[in-house]
Parts: sequence; structure tokens; C-alpha cells
Amino acid sequence: MEQDPLSQLRDIHLPEPGGFWPPAPGWWALALIVMVLVTVLAIWLVRKHRRNRWIALALAELDALAEQQRRDTAWFVRLNELLKRSARHRYPDRVPEALSGQSWIDFLLETSPRDRIAARPVVAALVASSWQPRPSCNPDQALAVSRQWLRGQRC
Repeated sequence: MEQDPLSQLRDIHLPEPGGFWPPAPGWWALALIVMVLVTVLAIWLVRKHRRNRWIALALAELDALAEQQRRDTAWFVRLNELLKRSARHRYPDRVPEALSGQSWIDFLLETSPRDRIAARPVVAALVASSWQPRPSCNPDQALAVSRQWLRGQRC
């Protein structure tokens, strides 16, 4: 009795499907890359927030000045002091607190975020009003230019 060798073969058996755990090495690498990127992004955002915290404080002080808005020399002196403190914080290497007159006007316009030509007369009047007996600058315009300048100083 001759046996058929093919009849002794078993049918093809598929392997058991694998579970989701443990993941393949590629998924581990992807998870590691994502964690590193999230950590770097979080550190960058925290540092950026800390770098720009002074702007929020300066804007709050500007709002307080806006509530006390007057057309007198002392008010414009306080506004210029706020701008100089802010400039010293943003540009410490340029020593902006030592600037006055035309050099201070030029500095404000140079570091202004936009519309320098239109802002020139207001900035000049703002700076001059801090030493003139009768200020020539409109406080509303001075506040608008100051607010625009401060917001443009974000790093």
C-alpha cells in the first residue's frame, strides 16, 4: 500500500495576529521624536513668554497713565520715562536711557514697528512736550503711538 506523500501535508496555517503591544521599533522612535519636539516647543514658548512679560507690565502702566491723562509736562515726562525704561529693557546694548532730543526721537522711530513717517510729528511732539511749559502734543495721539511702539517690541 503506497502512501501518497502529499496527503500527509497539513494545510497552510496563518500566524496569530499580533497585538498592539509591544509596538514596533519605528513607533518607539516616532514617540521619542514627538516627545522631544513637544518638550522643545514648550521650553521655547515659556522662554518667549518670559522675554515678553515686561511688555504686558509696560502696557498696564500705559493704561494707568491713560486714566490720568492730562495735557501737562509732568504727564509727558512720565510717558517718556515709561518708554525709556521699556527701551532699556529691549535694547540694553544701545543705552536708550541716555538719549534725549532728536536722538531719542530717531531711536523711537527707528525701532518703531511700522508707519514711521506718519508717526514722526507725534513722536517729536511727545518728546518735546516733556520739557516744554505748554505741551504741544495731543495725549491721545501720544498714547496711541506709545502703545503701537510697545506692542511692536515683542521678541
